[in-house]
Amino acid sequence: MSIQDNITEKLNNAFSPEHLEVVNESFMHNVPEGSESHFKVTIVCDDFKGKMLIARHRLVNSVLKDELQKDRADGGIHALALHTLTMEEWFNKGRVADSPECLGGGK
Repeated sequence: MSIQDNITEKLNNAFSPEHLEVVNESFMHNVPEGSESHFKVTIVCDDFKGKMLIARHRLVNSVLKDELQKDRADGGIHALALHTLTMEEWFNKGRVADSPECLGGGK
């Protein structure tokens, strides 16, 4: 199973989100072709209702703790951009921002 599929499965099981998008953005960085090290996650779930942003991120990070603790060479996540929204926020916002262009790592 790919890291992207593993992230998707874990988050679906932990939160039952209304919307979940896991995007592998590794191609935007100075990593070998086919890498799975940089991800953008958009998760819309009312489990986040009444929680501050840091608490939402901690919830997601706790679900993905194994992937975050592993070394990148062993299938770990190097970078994780989180967009954690309630249904109301999702409807009001409509979309999340695009990730910025990578400026480091020799690019």
